[in-house]
Amino acid sequence: MKYQFIKAAAASPQGKIADPAYNAKKIIEIVEKQAEKGTELLVFPELSLSGYTCGELFLQKTLLDGCLSALEAVAKATDGKKMLVYVGLPVMHGGKLYNCAAAVGNGKVLGFIPKRFLPNFGEYYEKRYFAPAPEGDSAVMLGETVVPFCRDLLVRDVSEPDLMIGCEICEDLWTGESPSVRHAKQGAAVIVNLSASNEVVGKREYRHKLLATQSRKNICAYIYANAGEWESTSDMIFSGNDLIYESDTLLGEARPFEGGLVEAEIDVGYLLHERMRNTSFEPVPHDENHILSCRFLTDGEPSLRKVDPTPFIPHDAGERREQAELILELQSHALARRLSHTGAKTAVIGVSGGLDSTLALLVICRAFDLLNQSRGDVVAISMPGFGTTLKTKNNANSLMQALGVTVRTVNISQTVLRHFKDIGHDPDDLNATYENAQARYRTMILMDVANETGGLVVGTGDLSELALGWCTYNGDHMSMYAVNSSIPKTLVRHLVEAEAARLGGRAEVVLKSILSTEISPELLPPDEKGNIAQKTEDLIGPYELHDFYLYHFIRRGDPPAKTLYLAGRAFEGKYDRATLKKWLVNFYKRFFAQQFKRNCVPDGVKVGAVSLSPRADWRMSSDASAALWIEEAENL
Repeated sequence: MKYQFIKAAAASPQGKIADPAYNAKKIIEIVEKQAEKGTELLVFPELSLSGYTCGELFLQKTLLDGCLSALEAVAKATDGKKMLVYVGLPVMHGGKLYNCAAAVGNGKVLGFIPKRFLPNFGEYYEKRYFAPAPEGDSAVMLGETVVPFCRDLLVRDVSEPDLMIGCEICEDLWTGESPSVRHAKQGAAVIVNLSASNEVVGKREYRHKLLATQSRKNICAYIYANAGEWESTSDMIFSGNDLIYESDTLLGEARPFEGGLVEAEIDVGYLLHERMRNTSFEPVPHDENHILSCRFLTDGEPSLRKVDPTPFIPHDAGERREQAELILELQSHALARRLSHTGAKTAVIGVSGGLDSTLALLVICRAFDLLNQSRGDVVAISMPGFGTTLKTKNNANSLMQALGVTVRTVNISQTVLRHFKDIGHDPDDLNATYENAQARYRTMILMDVANETGGLVVGTGDLSELALGWCTYNGDHMSMYAVNSSIPKTLVRHLVEAEAARLGGRAEVVLKSILSTEISPELLPPDEKGNIAQKTEDLIGPYELHDFYLYHFIRRGDPPAKTLYLAGRAFEGKYDRATLKKWLVNFYKRFFAQQFKRNCVPDGVKVGAVSLSPRADWRMSSDASAALWIEEAENL
């Protein structure tokens, strides 16, 4: 389970009804193939050794004995393999017949989990043959071996005690008291379901909704193995619709009638991290007598899982447009509420011609439209300084004019030079004082204009800048409401693109010009050709990497080694390992060192799962040491 991923599969083999030996052969063939692929957890359907549609044959001792012999053959096939396998069969125990899942691994049968809820409607008549799972612990004799028999059995690997596997069977999932709820509370991060769910119109869609909900509310992975089309079609048909979910994310599916095999790699580390941070997930003590041990985890690296290089941005164009519109609505409604509550007559913003101030201005205009207030009350101020280029200055002015806001221009160069003289700073020394004096003076202008007009200063800084501390303390770091504070830099671009397409006309032309401009604070003079010389990503690293690191650090709780590995997968062919490592180390250094800036940021609306607000989502001491993270990253 390298990097806390477990490789899992669900399979629907082509068997024969009431032919356990044949079915075992088919199951073993899949076991062998999956072992070669490094699969660690393999799940087969309900009653997969006998067939689900045996009817009255379930009451025949010949079939029951044949299933136990077939089970022993499957168990023997796991000898020498690191794999946990679940198969289904009917089991006679204490004078009653039970529909059971058998957990198999390391060459032996580990335990039997009987089905708790039996359907007795429509095409299903399980209560005609089977008894519901009894309470309490008992055991079944297999030859000279005593095998536990209990509905609460969990399985764990001795090398990873925090990873436990729980099991339920078909109808158990569809009830209001699903055993998987208790399994999850007792520590099972992965739930397997051996199912025989027939196919009818709309049922596949319902399975998806049910599994997504079940896996999300229990913060678990869910592996669903469904009976295949070889089952009897006298009154119904089965399709081998196998599914694997991680929380509410579909990792893989064998669609109906398309082969009956799905493979995926489950991020167990993420699930365990999510449980830690979710205070509404309340674990309950588990009985150690209900824990079965098996060595099924390997050292293989995950190879199937796709790693998204842009985790904040949907890849589907339609979904991306829908998400952009929702975020813009969240931002603008939040700002409108703040403007209304404070009685602000104006909104004041500094417009640089860069992406962040552009997005903030677009949000302000939407907010004023919501309030039915004139855009003339939006006071947009261009404040060119030492590093302002002609392109960004023209873009800023053109955008303000296209949006119909009040335009002001305040050239800050001479005032800042006088300030340098007052404090004894040499203007030829292009140090932090040279840069930050400009940012702080701009903020003073905005605050004073807001006082003058009875307005509210709207901040422009984004989530990525907050994470890296790439802002001037009490300069662009400060405002009266920060609409972009939970928007990562990579997402800012897509929001501006979406609004450009919506607005069209002159605004779209200007916005496209802004989108083509390199990211820069423009605090240092342009080059000899008048172009931007101070390029942010040359100084602190590519934002696409930092946003990737931020997401995996905050949202998924990934340690440095795992993050670097995933980055290598996500950006393969674009960045080499040395580059990825360099900026990962830089990310940790900056993130920890700059917490003091985040501890006093203005209010700002949360729009996604990652936020660094010190009031809710990210509380961290400004004195916290980054030593552990940096040491691990540097030694990779």
